[in-house]
Amino acid sequence: MKKQGMIVQNRHFGVFLFCVLCIADPIFAEDWHQFHGPQRNRISRESDWQAKWDQEGPPELWRQTIGVGFASISVVGNRAYTMGNQDNQDTVWCFDANTGEEIWKYTYPCERFANMHEGGPCGTPTVDAHAVFTVSKEGRMFCLDVATGTKLWEKNLPEEFGVKIPTWHFSVSPLLENEHVILDVGSAIALNKITGDVIWKTKDYGASYSSPVAFTLREKRYLAIFPAFGLVILDAQTGAEIGKYEWKTRYEINAATPIVSGNQFFISSGYGSGGSLLEMSEDGQIKEVWHNRMMRNHMNACVLWNNYLYGFDESNLKCIDFKTGKDQWSESSLGKGSLMLADGKLIILGERGELVIAEASEKEWKPITRKQVLSGRCWTIPVLSHGKIFCRNAAGDLVCLDVRKQ
Repeated sequence: MKKQGMIVQNRHFGVFLFCVLCIADPIFAEDWHQFHGPQRNRISRESDWQAKWDQEGPPELWRQTIGVGFASISVVGNRAYTMGNQDNQDTVWCFDANTGEEIWKYTYPCERFANMHEGGPCGTPTVDAHAVFTVSKEGRMFCLDVATGTKLWEKNLPEEFGVKIPTWHFSVSPLLENEHVILDVGSAIALNKITGDVIWKTKDYGASYSSPVAFTLREKRYLAIFPAFGLVILDAQTGAEIGKYEWKTRYEINAATPIVSGNQFFISSGYGSGGSLLEMSEDGQIKEVWHNRMMRNHMNACVLWNNYLYGFDESNLKCIDFKTGKDQWSESSLGKGSLMLADGKLIILGERGELVIAEASEKEWKPITRKQVLSGRCWTIPVLSHGKIFCRNAAGDLVCLDVRKQ
């Protein structure tokens, strides 16, 4: 009887535990290990964060000076990685994400290359279990030990691969795809991430300021790149060209990362170019669905959410219909900013350092809360990871804000 009672009691406990798990609020924190996040779509699945603040704004956990540049922040667990330039030296930084304490840094000579902006590194570190991958404006690629920052291998891309240095120099953020690390530096290049050995290299498609995106279509992996030529689709395993669409812009600048949805691609450029929705058939033919000038992404790409695009049309934040290109609404108070999305909300950093949380609504501009967090020019995408928002300016001020639910 005693044993039977224990079984019944255990069953009751099991039912109780099941009910607790079912009714508990879903909580999800997520690493942001590379430029534009896990899927390179500027969207986080994170839900355990506070989108509405009081007048004081979110508490500032820490602040660091990292050097001039536009590199964003990558976060894995309790570590944050970024880059900056001071006195013509680049530094790759690894900080404790909770305290801002320096864990390690790796410094090497590199000119700042200030040309119509402050200069400094534009690519963002990419992090995996064993290494951190970075590319400098001069085209030096580093693979650093994730624990210590020790150099594991290095590639001089112009010297070793004959790629041309673009007018505004390199800004690519490496992409990890299985055992490969992939770059678009005019030619797309795949390297073995452990050894640095070359796996494949494409022909030259012209200057590249954007970063590659990997996607799955009909159970096969592909890459979308956006060099000076336009949109190019590659086989992710071999680098073979699958399809291409010419898209010429002034100064050969295509900087915004392509957006992929099934077999459709949204590309956009500044300098009056506008944006286009393209569609690729099974045989690799790419045709235009629509084109207009409602969304001219100068540098930072849009977010696609529920069939609507949210992004900066030059200096105006806009929402447009993904399927038709129709303009939904526009907001002019934030300048040439950047944004990401989490839990159905836009996390926006305005050009002058104002952090804004807004509903991702196609009907109207619906800000929830806003706070001035930085000064100076801010063109770098903010990052939400593990209940913290990381923002930087071009001058090299990096701030970490606590938005965890209390």
